[in-house]
Amino acid sequence: MSDNDVPAATELGAGHSWELLGSAGYGRLAVVIAGAPEIFPVNFVARHPTVYLRTGEGTKLFGATVGHPVALEVDQVDSTGAWSVVAKGTPREAIAQDEVDAVDQLGLEPWVPTVKRHLIAIDVTSVSGRRFEFGAEPEVDPAAEPTD
Repeated sequence: MSDNDVPAATELGAGHSWELLGSAGYGRLAVVIAGAPEIFPVNFVARHPTVYLRTGEGTKLFGATVGHPVALEVDQVDSTGAWSVVAKGTPREAIAQDEVDAVDQLGLEPWVPTVKRHLIAIDVTSVSGRRFEFGAEPEVDPAAEPTD
């Protein structure tokens, strides 16, 4: 492998992906409503194998409880690179008091001053992540380029 053959992305294992997911606290929830994708910014807590978020009445609650799988994406970018983690799973409204109490101990609080009485649990079925290192586009040998 030459210097120009640096991989564009490195796949992260499930354990490392869960670690990054748990450290994020903020991400984007993707749901499907009436056949169309919707994306919502959310704050959350993760307790393997479940991610929890709070919401009020409305589109996000409907999308998270209609029975379709959802995805949660988190990422971080700094001066040298970035990482991205996607968790996919089945959402449900958490109503069992022992589960609600356990999540309350994790410190999940609304970031904006609105009433959010619904606790959504996403039972994660798959998690994947990738890490990217920034750099200049490599030079390409014109002789190595395919011709039409």
